[in-house]
Amino acid sequence: MRVIHPSPDHVTVTPNATMTGHAAPSRGSAELSTWYVDMPAGSAGPEHSVTREQVWMVTSGTLEVTSGGRTETVAAGRTLVLPPDVSRRISSPERFEAHVAMRADGIVSVTGTEGTRTLPWAV
Repeated sequence: MRVIHPSPDHVTVTPNATMTGHAAPSRGSAELSTWYVDMPAGSAGPEHSVTREQVWMVTSGTLEVTSGGRTETVAAGRTLVLPPDVSRRISSPERFEAHVAMRADGIVSVTGTEGTRTLPWAV
């Protein structure tokens, strides 16, 4: 058993959102990564794909996701399941907060850029 304590070292602030890492291999989880997202109103992340399925549990506000040629609005209390290897873009018509879970070995490709990367809050 492992109890993970919050730490400022687990917080990543980007121009679009703040991600707070919870479970991850660097914090004792062998298979899963979980994190909390806080995205202010009017923000949007880059179009990207991830090699692993992600589950987003929206706890407050509303997010908008465009993926696979569709756009969906996901409000608090709903869960979004994003398949692996499909382009997606998440935006916030209003501030939202969500908890996200994914296999720990997910790799990200950002549309229009070279190479791949890991999610720093998920490793």
